[in-house]
Amino acid sequence: MKKLLTMMIVVGTFYACGRTSQERPEIRSVTLTEPVLLKSSGIINYSGIIREAHTISLGFKTAGQIERIHVREGDYIHQGQLLAELDDADYRLGVEALQIQYDQLKNEVERTKQLFDQKSVSANDYEKAVAGLQQLGVQLQMNKNKLGYTKLYAPTDGYVQAVNFSPAEMVDAGTALFTLLDVSHMEAIADIPVNTYRQKEHFIRYYCKAAGIEQELPMKLSGLTPKADGNQLYELRLVFAGQPDEQLTAGMNVEIGIVIEDTTSASGFVVPLCAVFQDKETEYVWVIEQDSTVTRRRVTLGNTDAEGRAVILEGLTGKEQIVRAGVNVLQEGQKIRVIEKPGKTNIGGLL
Repeated sequence: MKKLLTMMIVVGTFYACGRTSQERPEIRSVTLTEPVLLKSSGIINYSGIIREAHTISLGFKTAGQIERIHVREGDYIHQGQLLAELDDADYRLGVEALQIQYDQLKNEVERTKQLFDQKSVSANDYEKAVAGLQQLGVQLQMNKNKLGYTKLYAPTDGYVQAVNFSPAEMVDAGTALFTLLDVSHMEAIADIPVNTYRQKEHFIRYYCKAAGIEQELPMKLSGLTPKADGNQLYELRLVFAGQPDEQLTAGMNVEIGIVIEDTTSASGFVVPLCAVFQDKETEYVWVIEQDSTVTRRRVTLGNTDAEGRAVILEGLTGKEQIVRAGVNVLQEGQKIRVIEKPGKTNIGGLL
C-alpha cells in the first residue's frame, strides 16, 4: 500500500511539473489544512444482560370486587387496552343518585336567580344557592371518576409478567393486580471495573452481540453510575441506537463491547493525500510561515488510513498549517493567498 501511495504522489508531481512555467509567480492561491493526530483504539468486552425499560405494578385506583380479567400471563398488550374490570353496580347507583340531586338543585338555583333579578331574594341567599350547586357538582364528578376507575387500561405497550388475582376477589385501591414489562425500549446492562471506569472520557462507541444474531448492534450511552457497588463495579446502561432486533428479549445474556481511544499508543498525524508531494523520491508538505510564505517540510510516510488519508509518522508537530490543494505549483519561500472556500469552477477544492 505504501508503494501505491508513493506512485500516486509521483504521478501528481510530474503532471504538475509539466504545467508549471519556469517563472516564479509572486502569489499563489491555495487552500489549507491542519494535521490531525492519529488516534488508535482498543475494544474491551464485558458480559451484559438485556433489560426491559421498566417493571410496572398496575392496580385499580378504587376498591371493589373483580368482575372480569381480559388478559393472561405472557400476553403482549398495547397502550390503552382494557385489562380488567370491577363490579361497578354500586358506583353507577352513586352517580345516578347525585345526578338527580344535582338536576333538582340546578332548577332551584335558576328559580332563585329569577327572584334575585326581581330583588325578591337577597344576594347572600343567591350566592349560597350557587355555591351549593357547585359543591354538589364536584361530588358528582368525583363519583363519575370513581365509576371510570372500575376499568383498568394498559398505560404502555408491554408484556403481562404476572396476574396476581382472579375474578370475584376483592382488591383495595392501589393493590397490584398485574405486573407489566414495559418494552417500549430495551436496555443493555453491564458492570465494569474501576480501571475501565477511569477511562470513561475516552469511550468512543458501544455495541452488543447476542447469540443467534451475527451483526453487532450499535448502542448509545444511557447512564454510568458514578458509585461502585460492593464488588467495586460500576453499572453501565446502554440503549439501542436503532430499533432493537426482535430476537432480543428481556433477561437475555449479551456481550457488551466498549471501544476506547488509546492515546498512549497514538503516533503520527493524518493529512489529506493531496497535501503530500514528492521531490527526488523524498516526501514533503508545504508549511505556512507567519509572513504568509511557504516552506517545504520533509516528512516520513506510513500507509494510508481507513479513510484514504496519508499517515505522517515523522516531520510534523501537529501545530502547523499546511497547504492542502495547490502543492505542486509552489516554490520555496513563495507568497501565498489563502482561499477560504472553493470557487464554483473548483468543485471539491481539488485545484
